[in-house]
Amino acid sequence: MASGNFELSAFLPYRLNRAAEFVALRFAAQYKARYQLTRPEWRTLAALGSTGRPMSATEVGAHSAMHKTKVSRAVAALEERRWLTRSENEGDRRLEHLQLTKAGAGAYGELTALAASYQAELDALIGPTGMQALAVGLDAVERAIGKLERRDTER
Repeated sequence: MASGNFELSAFLPYRLNRAAEFVALRFAAQYKARYQLTRPEWRTLAALGSTGRPMSATEVGAHSAMHKTKVSRAVAALEERRWLTRSENEGDRRLEHLQLTKAGAGAYGELTALAASYQAELDALIGPTGMQALAVGLDAVERAIGKLERRDTER
């Protein structure tokens, strides 16, 4: 890709972002219609539900690649719904542990069923060969990210 012949449609960050937004927005429309959840609320709920253990807001942000302000707003909204609780860290009162309530865990279970249905729809749409190729490509990207992150922390 020479600078004079730059093709946006061939630029990997552009392609990845477009694909991720398309896939994420279609799923977001489903959980928004059913539960009136925002994307940060869903991602916070998913982070807490998938680990099955209390997490700090910082851990939720790292797990879901969200900025702390988005996590904070999502936590407040989920707490208002009584889907999560906060408890102080006994060793450091500045930290809070976040945990799903019984109602939150129930909602997470229902939402994972919705997610599984959406995954099946994507599998059928893309097909087994396409899904395998996509998995191989994403694995390569994630390995590269890991290498860069390790290199950055070693500096």
